[in-house]
Amino acid sequence: MKILFTTKGKEWSAELDPRFGRASGFLLYNNTSGETTWYDNENVNASHGAGINAAQKAANLKTDVLITGHVGPKAKATLEAAGIKIFTVEKEPCTLKEALNIYKQ
Repeated sequence: MKILFTTKGKEWSAELDPRFGRASGFLLYNNTSGETTWYDNENVNASHGAGINAAQKAANLKTDVLITGHVGPKAKATLEAAGIKIFTVEKEPCTLKEALNIYKQ
């Protein structure tokens, strides 16, 4: 399974970015292999469409689950259409490691 996190950094100790479309970046975690890959968010400063573009990126990465703080309605529809499950974490601040543990519970 591939889990995509919105993040402010590239390590497990980095904070989960509560924004989806305008997150600083994304960390893709393959829980089968344990491999992580960092992706910059090219849409962080977009004037519009940031959420939809980020959702399309998540779909292109073959994401199974998105862990984030908040997803807008248009991005949510795009993610759901791609079959991506959305898991929101309300705890702030929250590290990626903490967010993964909350998801597993």
